Amino acid sequence: MDDERTLINYYAFTIPHITVLAGAILGILLIAGFDIKRALGIFSTVYGVLLIIIGLMARPHFSRLPLYKISIVFFLAILIAGIAIFFFG
Repeated sequence: MDDERTLINYYAFTIPHITVLAGAILGILLIAGFDIKRALGIFSTVYGVLLIIIGLMARPHFSRLPLYKISIVFFLAILIAGIAIFFFG
């Protein structure tokens, strides 16, 4: 149970920084006049890639936890949704 708490704390301290960075990219794209669907697709793709990178950095320590596996699937879903929005939206 201690490892799950450590993973939650790790995500709590890293994911907000990634969210701000991806949100800043979204804001810049919208100010630059990009189509909203394309900008959201780029945002979601970048956000998903950054989340997966954070997840892969934690893999050596937490790969056996169910919470880690669920979070990686969720991060991949965000990435795939971003690609789908960009190309089909």
